[in-house]
Amino acid sequence: MSYLEEIGSKAKEAASFMNRIGITKKNEGLQAAANALRVHANELIEANDIDVASAKENGMKEALIDRLRLTKERIDGMAIGLEQIIGLEDPIGDMISMKTRPNGLQIGQKRVPLGVVGIIYESRPNVTADAFGLCFKTGNAVILRGGSDAIHSNKAIVYVIQNALKECGLCEYAIQLLEKTDRDTAKEFMRLNQYVDVLIPRGGAGLIKTVVENSTIPVIETGSGNCHVFVDEYADIDMALDIIENAKTQRYGVCNACESLVIHKNIAKEIIPLIKERLGAKQVEIRGDAEACRICKELVPATEEDWGTEYLDPIISLRIVNDIDEAIAHINRYNTKHSESIITKDYANSMQFLNEIDAAAVYVNASTRFTDGFEFGFGAEIGISTQKLHARGPMGLLALTTTKYIIMGSGQIR
Repeated sequence: MSYLEEIGSKAKEAASFMNRIGITKKNEGLQAAANALRVHANELIEANDIDVASAKENGMKEALIDRLRLTKERIDGMAIGLEQIIGLEDPIGDMISMKTRPNGLQIGQKRVPLGVVGIIYESRPNVTADAFGLCFKTGNAVILRGGSDAIHSNKAIVYVIQNALKECGLCEYAIQLLEKTDRDTAKEFMRLNQYVDVLIPRGGAGLIKTVVENSTIPVIETGSGNCHVFVDEYADIDMALDIIENAKTQRYGVCNACESLVIHKNIAKEIIPLIKERLGAKQVEIRGDAEACRICKELVPATEEDWGTEYLDPIISLRIVNDIDEAIAHINRYNTKHSESIITKDYANSMQFLNEIDAAAVYVNASTRFTDGFEFGFGAEIGISTQKLHARGPMGLLALTTTKYIIMGSGQIR
């Protein structure tokens, strides 16, 4: 049996075990894992320090190093995420409907686990704990393949969680990590469809494209985030500036950060210098179209490529449009179907934006940074789906379930 087949076989056994235990045991396992993360925080940070040092030596961008770094506060946040999942209602076993047919058969649908979930992700060690928590609560086993940049961090987190499960009398193989991070192993993993029921890539556009093109396992795409904020002519200026600053600068290396600004021409002369002043204080480079550069000569001229770029850096594009129709057309052309926001006091324009923008999350007068499982009340998220089948937006517990038909009879034959 090969390395991957052994992992897949253990995951199948774990999924079968998970299908037999109830909510009490699942919650016990989640609490044990949360406690263990806190107890072993120093060990996790020591392992993470190795990854961070290596990332710096390899010239990784600071925003991506920030995503990689673990602190006591972030580890506590991981533990809190698991505890929030404990407090959520378990969807497994829910009867969605039950109807009686004319022949007396009672036909309904029952919510059940997906089975074995595979997740391929990049330098985000917090994903390791989030993915475990959501999969465990929904009775799924999970196989994780993190990036080589975070291998020491991920190994340490998985080791701590597995030991916590074992001490509770639960199956430690409910979470497993591929410790081989080479590309050949990753591609072989993408074809492990006899063991893995669904594959979820979480990372940049290149990673997602590779998984979609190579996987024989059904894939749920979690997309990159070229997110826009459209400042309508009826916007509250102070609100717009606060939202833009938050959406762009709170964290640069995240998929729900604003990467593109769209400004109505009637408000452009007033607000663009203020945006430059506000973002300039945070050393954010603004790449504007020709008209924006005429209004504010300190902007950097944008190219066509800028309109579709997810920077993950202190850089943002800015384009001026004639009306809301042009704004919507521009956003729908260049966005990644992730998160888009309009700042306006006009009800009709807000409704048009909500109705016509094609994205997983569409906001009125709020920052795109809220597209997050924690903020949506899911406790954590498995990723943010930008596709339209099965799941869309932040993926919580329900996104990790499927249904099966339950038919109750009394001797009926056809």
